[in-house]
Parts: sequence; C-alpha cells; structure tokens
Amino acid sequence: MNFTSIRLDRLFDEIDHPVSLQDAVLLTPSVVHGVVPQSSLGMRPQQALREGYMGNLAQPDDFIISMSSHSHGIEYCGLHGAISPDYTLLRPKCDKKIVPYLKYALKSCSTVHQLGMFKTGIRMGLRLQWNKVRYCKIQVPDPNYALAIARFLDLETACIDALICKKERFIELLKEKRAAFIIECIRPKPEWSAYPFWSIAAPKSISGLTNEGLLSVYLDRGVIPYSEGGGLVHKPSDSLEKYQLVEPGDLVMNNQQAWRGSLGVSEYRGIVSPAYRIFELDRTKLNPTFANYMFRARPYVEKFMLASLSVGDIQRQIKWPHLRIIPVSLPSLNEQNDLVEQLEAEGSRIARLISQTESSIELLKEKRAAIITAAVTGKIDVRTAA
Repeated sequence: MNFTSIRLDRLFDEIDHPVSLQDAVLLTPSVVHGVVPQSSLGMRPQQALREGYMGNLAQPDDFIISMSSHSHGIEYCGLHGAISPDYTLLRPKCDKKIVPYLKYALKSCSTVHQLGMFKTGIRMGLRLQWNKVRYCKIQVPDPNYALAIARFLDLETACIDALICKKERFIELLKEKRAAFIIECIRPKPEWSAYPFWSIAAPKSISGLTNEGLLSVYLDRGVIPYSEGGGLVHKPSDSLEKYQLVEPGDLVMNNQQAWRGSLGVSEYRGIVSPAYRIFELDRTKLNPTFANYMFRARPYVEKFMLASLSVGDIQRQIKWPHLRIIPVSLPSLNEQNDLVEQLEAEGSRIARLISQTESSIELLKEKRAAIITAAVTGKIDVRTAA
C-alpha cells in the first residue's frame, strides 16, 4: 500500500472563530482524557476567561495543538465548544475518511518526533506555533485504506486501554489495602494509653540556620528533601533566615494543608518554611516510624481537620488550642516496634506489586504506541493483520 508524505497545512486550516464563553462550553485538551469540558476535570476557568475573554469555536473532527503537543502529539476534538486562544485550532480540509486515521497519525511517535523539533520556549513555557508546525509531514494512504487503519487501531487500542484500566484499578485497590492495613494497626485497643497531643508533641521553632538543606512536605510522601520534588510544590523564599530547623524524628505539618494529610515525621535534618509547624516527639512514648504511619493515616488526618479553621477552598489553618487537646492512643514502645515491623513488611510487599504493575502498564503503553506508529507508517498491512 502506497503512502504519500503530506504537509500538515495541506490537510488542515487554522481556525480563528471567536466566541463568548457564555455561548459555548469551555473545552480543554488533556493528554490523559483527550479534549473534554474543563469542568469535567474539576478545573476552574482562568480568571481572564471568566472576565469576558473570547474563546475559539471548536466542533467535532477539529484538532488542537496544546502546550504538551511537542511531547504527546496533536489532540483530536470530538465535541462542540470553545477552546482557549492559547491553543491552535485546526480543521481538516481533506477527505472525511482520512480524519479517523489522523487521530492516530498525529499522535504517532514519528509525528511527535517532528513536532518536538519545532518547539520554542523553555520548561513550562514550551509551545508550538502553527507557522512552523505547518511544515511537518505525515504519511497518508488513500482514504479507504486510511479508514481501514483507523478501524484496526480502534480495536487494538481498545483492548490495550481496557487492560491498562484494569491494572490501574488494581493499583488503586492495592493502595486502599495498604491504607486499610495501616488503619487496622493504629486502631486503639482497650489496653492502649491515651494522651493529649500536647503531652507527646512539643512545638519547636529554631531559625537562622540558612546553610541547612531544604525539606518539603508532600501529601503522599511525607517529609522529603526539596531536591526530590519540592520544587513542584513551592519555591523557597529569597531569604531563608526565618526557615525552621527540622531534625530526624520531628513531626512536620503544613499549617494549611495538614487536614488533607500534608504532614509527616522526618527522617532528615534540614529546614522548612516558617509557614509549617514543627513538633518534637516524646521518644519515651513514641516510635517515630510508628508516629509517621499513625499521624498520616485517615483517622488522625480527620482529627487535624477538626482542629483547623477554613481560610479558603482548600486551605484550613491548624489552631493550636484545638490541636493540643486531640487525643492520641498509643500502645507500649515494644508493641509499636512490632507493629512497625508488620507495617514495613506489608508496605514493601504492596510497593513491589505496585511497581511491577506500573512497569507492565508502561510496557502496554509502549506496545500501544508501537502499534499505532507501525500502522500509520505502513509497516502493518491492516487488511491481513489478525
């Protein structure tokens, strides 16, 4: 089967059709979900868009060059709505039978490689401009064979996507099982001792140590070095003079996000933002590792939420008068040590299963991409492929 190399500007027109967002649903391109209503992702329109900014009117079978197209390809739009003018809206001007094929060809490895050569800007500002991208070329067969390729890939990718979905659900179930096991281990028993929070956790604030390494607090990882991902959460202040010292075994709480689980017992020495709360734990009553599991588990996170006052949509500020009286139930240190061994063993087992499943998902994604690229470049004859 013969394929013809065709420039994108021979297949598409750039569309500029301004429309008020009051007259159309705001759409957004997503690498994971494709082009969807922005509201379906739980996102709020940008302030500029809410203040009368005009969108670009899109319709089914349009394509969108997004901020991530240089690494993920051009997104297909199957909906009526409005697209932010930050994106480039393309409308096919070729035979309609070719359009389903383009959905795959524009996200194939060969096309993405070309798109990556035209990107401009740096880091989060990377983008593609139509006046350059228009010169990209893709291989296009005759309309009937293009439609056959699209139907073949619809079936192949649907099978792979269904398997990926099952594996992702399995990972979620493993995480739920891990969380349930932690809750069961920290569930108070009649023989355990009850303490008010203030009696086992003393507030501390030591500043002025600007040469110490930066630490961050993650919702899902607890306290980590800033170099391991803290930059995704916040940028440090120009002056670190007021940053607070954290020592191994200290409990660190994000003052406004602890109610969501942004806290943890540190394994590291370093400094954190003055907006965080630091507590020195009583080692005669608490194993720091057990405390890390306990305070980050849902029952205690819910208590921290009750000890917080709302200051916005996702911010609730911890109040010491409420926090200090939270009851904490603890077994003996020997029992804490035994529970830590169980928690670590079960956590390692589940982490291995998650890692293995994630690796298999990546292999499936690679297989999916390889099948698409092979089909849209003529390496698979879809008329004879099983």
